[in-house]
Order: sequence, then C-alpha cells, then structure tokens
Amino acid sequence: MSIQNVESHHQHSFSLHGKVALVVGGYGAIGAAISETLATAGAMSIVAGRSGDRARAFAAELNDKGLSVQGVELDACDVAAVRRLPSSLKHQYGSIDILVNCVGINKEQPLLEVTEDAFDQVYHGTLRAGMFLGQAVAAHQVAAEKRGSHIHILSLRSSLGFRDRGYSAFCAAKGGLAILLKQHATELAPYGITVNGVAPGVVRTHKNDKALEDTATFQEAITDIPLRCLATPSDVAGAVHFFASSLARFVTGQILYVDGGLTAST
Repeated sequence: MSIQNVESHHQHSFSLHGKVALVVGGYGAIGAAISETLATAGAMSIVAGRSGDRARAFAAELNDKGLSVQGVELDACDVAAVRRLPSSLKHQYGSIDILVNCVGINKEQPLLEVTEDAFDQVYHGTLRAGMFLGQAVAAHQVAAEKRGSHIHILSLRSSLGFRDRGYSAFCAAKGGLAILLKQHATELAPYGITVNGVAPGVVRTHKNDKALEDTATFQEAITDIPLRCLATPSDVAGAVHFFASSLARFVTGQILYVDGGLTAST
C-alpha cells in the first residue's frame, strides 16, 4: 500500500485514538451511550455533569471495561465554571478535540400557562448553556491552533412543534440551539472546527421504558415513524461518532435527524 493510500485510509477512519472528547451531560441515558461509544472508538472521554459523584462513578464503570474515561463535575449553567474547565483539562490532556453538548431541560406547560421562571430555566439550561460551552471550547481550540468538532444534541422539536403538548419553552430553546450551531459553524470554519447537531425523535430509555411496555402506548409512539420502532441511545451515539470522526471533516453546520424517517414523511 502506498503512503498516499495509507494516509487516505487513516483520514477516512472512525478511529478516535489520540482524541480527547468532552461530553457534557455524559452520564444521562443518551450521554452515557455517547461517552462509551467515543471511548470505545479510542477517545479519552471526559464525562462532565452537575453531579461529580455520578460522573466519577460512571467513569469508573467504563474504566472497568478497559476504556479511558474521567468524570468531572460541571454545572453547564455556570459560565465561569464552563470557562475554567478547558484550561484545567488542557493541563492534564493537552487538548480538547471533541465537544459533545448533551445538556438541556424541559418544563412542560401549556402555552397559556407558561411562567417566566420555567421559560428562563429551560433557556438557561439549554440554549444559554450550549452557547457558552461552544464558546469556551472553541476559545481553547483556536488559541491552541487545534482543529476539532462540536456536536450538539438537539431534538426533533427543534424544527417541529409538538401537537397536544405544552412545549413552548423546549421548542424555542432547542430551535434556538439549532440556528446557533449553524452560526458557530460559520464563524469557526476558518479554524478547521466543525459544528453539527444530532436531532433524535423519541428515544427509548430507562425513563420511558416502563410506560412503553404498554402496547397501546408503544403503538401510539411509533404510529408516524416509517421504521416502526423507536431510537435507542446507541442510535444517537452512532450519529455523534460520525460527526466526531474524520469521515465528517468536510461536514459542518448540519443537523442529522435520528427519527426513523418521521421528518421524511411529515
């Protein structure tokens, strides 16, 4: 195999060996799958979340599987703490190559009942958090002259309303994050930093598994999905893995819908 072919093969690999991935919200149902997937691909996964104990405990579980994972405490709503973390990680690992933003909250209220406090909580915990996580990691990468990738976890509801549900705050925050990542992608492109989003529909997790055991509930959940099933956290993690890999080095400002074909048929 020629040197050119070897280099081409390396560039088109899913391997993340030598990369450092910061997964904020990395011990939740979807975040945990992402943290493990990236670590399995060879990255050093930094699992960050509001509960340092949960982050460290989950990291220990993955360490027992032979994966390189560290747990750290981070409140993504605390901008000062968000800005300090990259510098702290730089001293330990030298770089942050991949940012995965899995944070976000929802306060479900019908439109006529939305309160200022609830709306502000969703905004702070979703859109504002995503803004300053991206800024902090990008500042580190630009200063270090490091290429990198940012992946934000969105939702199908970043582009579609939710019939018969009170999702004003959630849709507004995730929709704002969807256009924000496109702006970040535009501004960071000259530095070789890609910014993309993964937007799942309903994902089957431990939180909704019991409810979905009911046949009628499950059928209602999949009725509009052409693939006739629900996504799993691993399905979302696979999309993140693609954006984090060198296969996506020329993909930026894009949103990948992990929805079983729902948006294709809506």
